[in-house]
Amino acid sequence: MAEQSVPVIGFVGLGVMGGPMCRNMALKHAGEVLAFDTSASAFQAVEGTKARRVASLADLAAQADIVFLSLPGGPAVEAVCLGEQGLTAGGRRPQVIVDLSTTTVASARSVAQRLETLDVQFADAPVARTREAAQRGELSIMVGARAALFARIEPLLRYIGSDVTLCGEVGCGQVVKLINNALVFENTVALAEMMVLGERAGVQPQTLLEAVSKGSGDSFVLRNHGRKAMLPRSFPDKSFSPEYVLKDISYVLELAGQTGVSVHVTELAQRYYAATAANGYSGRYFPAVIEMVDRNQGLPPAKA
Repeated sequence: MAEQSVPVIGFVGLGVMGGPMCRNMALKHAGEVLAFDTSASAFQAVEGTKARRVASLADLAAQADIVFLSLPGGPAVEAVCLGEQGLTAGGRRPQVIVDLSTTTVASARSVAQRLETLDVQFADAPVARTREAAQRGELSIMVGARAALFARIEPLLRYIGSDVTLCGEVGCGQVVKLINNALVFENTVALAEMMVLGERAGVQPQTLLEAVSKGSGDSFVLRNHGRKAMLPRSFPDKSFSPEYVLKDISYVLELAGQTGVSVHVTELAQRYYAATAANGYSGRYFPAVIEMVDRNQGLPPAKA
């Protein structure tokens, strides 16, 4: 740790989730926090904190001991870690890179192997829960790492997460995160169908959710996506869109193919969200899938 007890933290990616995560790190960490994003407006997320903007990944790598990433997916993570202008391209490299993004399992393990040859440790630590949870520092973080590295980074992850779980070796964090997301997406489709069915059979959606929330049909999806988005039919832009859902589902299906598991429910959910993206809700909040059910919207055919 650069011969000091308190590491210098670097943070790359100040987007919807990364911005509040970096902000919490800057507010809670005793040492320096350096931030990088290609968008100047992204730094509004850390205004009023000690987070210091750096001009490039090279500048970040030259100063930071442990770098956290919050990026759109595997290709971006690979470019930032291993690209010609990435964190390992210069004379000084971070000792540890922790990826908070959602990527494929294969990508996480490949990046870790290549970084190890450069004497850089890597952990995949994708996060779950909402932007509001990120702002509160109450994310659930699923970590894939060796035990010694986990012990080193867990106190830092506690700045942004109320639940931090070591899931196994590198890649296992992504396994658990993808399963978590698939369950959320599938549950949202199931709830959408039942809300529409209940209303057409004479039960008001508010009453339905109130009653089911008191029984064994209750769920996080019902209490959050159901109450806050599907009941008022509020699906804002710049939230977690059906396109992001489809990206994560593609990762799940890739993993299922690699492990020889049939995931028919996930495949059905993929068709629902493809219809959502194609029928007026591209870029909108993904619980808009309820509109596809309400319209009796035909689904695209299953992929062969």
